Amino acid sequence: MADHVDRVLAQWAAERPDLDVSPMAVLGRLKRLTRFAEAEMRRTFAAHGLDAASFDVLATLRRNGPPYRLTPAALMREAMITSGAVSQRLDRLEGRGLVRRVPSPDDGRVVLVTLTDEGHALLDTTLPDHLATEGRLLAGLDTGRREALADALRILLESLEP
Repeated sequence: MADHVDRVLAQWAAERPDLDVSPMAVLGRLKRLTRFAEAEMRRTFAAHGLDAASFDVLATLRRNGPPYRLTPAALMREAMITSGAVSQRLDRLEGRGLVRRVPSPDDGRVVLVTLTDEGHALLDTTLPDHLATEGRLLAGLDTGRREALADALRILLESLEP
């Protein structure tokens, strides 16, 4: 059964048979999958009053374990976001009482971002729904294919990341 990407590949093969368009088979599908997945996750996060960026900050703090706090720089590295994005996200989350910024007990010049009880509870309520959404998105693949795809993507990312 042909999908949209197969049709695009066939069109290019007819129009430009001199080019190897095979990379489009993977990257075109990844792009389409990303758009679909992001839309599904936006709906899940919105049901909990969050967006993907807010979820990412809360999840990063939560998965780092007790005492659920990081410096903004560590949060930036762990969540793979820019310093400007961290500040904006933290302002919004702090305004909602989901995180707070406190001076480090070891060095008053250092600020720590701490997950509040409210942020912890919201993340713990949202996470199972998020995982269920991801599970639905991958329902077309059995466990073996999921593992093979995860392995292939890991290899690809390792070849691209510094």
